[in-house]
Amino acid sequence: MLALYFAPGASSMAPHIALHEIGVPFDARPISLAKKQQRAPEYLALNPEGKVPTLLVDSRPLTEVAAILFYLAKQFPAAALLPATDLETEAHAISWMSFLASTVHPARRLGTEAWRAVFKAAEERLGARTWALGAYSIADIHLFRLYWRFRQATGSDPADFPALSGHYDRIIARPAVQRTLAIESAIGYALP
Repeated sequence: MLALYFAPGASSMAPHIALHEIGVPFDARPISLAKKQQRAPEYLALNPEGKVPTLLVDSRPLTEVAAILFYLAKQFPAAALLPATDLETEAHAISWMSFLASTVHPARRLGTEAWRAVFKAAEERLGARTWALGAYSIADIHLFRLYWRFRQATGSDPADFPALSGHYDRIIARPAVQRTLAIESAIGYALP
């Protein structure tokens, strides 16, 4: 049995989307960051870092967006969230997700100009490709969530990032993404 601890609109949105893409049953467990529920002792017992997401796999916690996405893609290969299982493709997936987690995600704390600069780098990295790895994948889901947050927070003009904006438009039209956004917006976004 799978259970996902998530905060609406937070990075946990990426595994939430992936679970809907896969179509496997899971227990959705929303957490309010505004109420600091991630600091509750029972949650810290699962994830001592007090961050979301946490995916319980038969009661065993798995943390960090990239790790959870990679696990889901490998555990449920029929969903094709990792377009090929060769070593090079997997390495490119990890490269994208590492870039997103270590460069793009923390840039928000450095201010709007730094955030725009890293999205410019992401724009160049994506280039003219439809999908980050050639076919829709966990890297696209992770990229979408970060760009979604950037657009929500800054009101950025889509023309400033045409490749990322096209990518965003393709992903936001997916039923799994629509379902995730509907669920999370119904709970409410209370992001720091």
